[in-house]
Formats: sequence, C-alpha cells, structure tokens
Amino acid sequence: KVLAMLPMVSDIAEFRTARWIWDEEALALGIAPCPLGIMIEVPSAALLAEAFAKEAAFFSVGSNDLTQYVLAMDRGHPKLAPQVDGLHPAVLQLIARTVEATHRHGKWVGVCGGIASDELAVPLLIGLGVDELSVSVPALPAIKARVRGLELTACKELARRALDAESPAAVRALLAEGGI
Repeated sequence: KVLAMLPMVSDIAEFRTARWIWDEEALALGIAPCPLGIMIEVPSAALLAEAFAKEAAFFSVGSNDLTQYVLAMDRGHPKLAPQVDGLHPAVLQLIARTVEATHRHGKWVGVCGGIASDELAVPLLIGLGVDELSVSVPALPAIKARVRGLELTACKELARRALDAESPAAVRALLAEGGI
C-alpha cells in the first residue's frame, strides 16, 4: 500500500492546500490519490492534532525536529545538543496529545527519530499509545526484543507518571527504576 506524508506542516490550511494539489495531480495522471498523512514536527501541528486528525490519514511524530522546536535549541549546536532531550516532559505531552487526537479519529500515529530507537524510551512510547516505531536498522533487533518483553499495563502506568515529571532527568530516572 502506498502512503504519502507531508513534512513541516504547521496549520490546517497548509494541509488542505497540499491535499488539493495532491488530489489534482493524481486526477491529471489518471490515478487514485493515496492516503496523505503528516509529520508532526512543529509544536503548532501537535497542538492542532485534533483538527489534523479529522483530515489527515495518519501521523508520524518526527521526534528530533519536534524536540528541537519545543525546547528552542539547535540540536546541531555543539554546546546545546546535549540538552536537546526527546524525553523532556513537554515533548512527551505533545506526543501524548497527538496520539489521543489521532486515536479519537480512528487513525494511527508513529514515531520516528532518536527516541524511537532508544531502548529506554520504548516502554514509554508504547504506554503513550504510539502505534508504530520507525527504528534505525542497527537498532531494530534490540527494539523488537524490547517490545516483545513489555507488558502494556505497566507501560501505560510508566507513561502516566512520566507525563507528570518535571524534567528529562526525572523521566530518565523513572525509566531506569521502572524495571520494565
């Protein structure tokens, strides 16, 4: 099945315009348009997830860009990069908001970027309700093994506690002590 995904969408008007162009081009080519989803990479998209979920076919949270923009830090800057942490509670809250909106509309949401390949973060993402992880090839065997060993109820409890944390360090401490 062919899917298409738009990056860096920040408001619903952008999505509607892009979808209209997409559909027009498919019509001109004499083909059926494929499902069109969006990347959730900017805070405005996560905050508007409810509106997008009514129209987009699916979401993929781009955790690296979302984290950078939520924290207003350049992940490529040598002095700031260590502080750009995808397990920051603000980032996690936006992921949770995105998942909830998407699921209310019967659609799926994935996560790509650094935290999707982070064994420590996987139970938390599962607990938040993420449907799919886009994992780097070298990390794939370890992440698959990690997912197979998880218990959903424990992951949900861990996610609930992490969303209430005050810092990335507190989230990491929860994950380390969680025993999941």
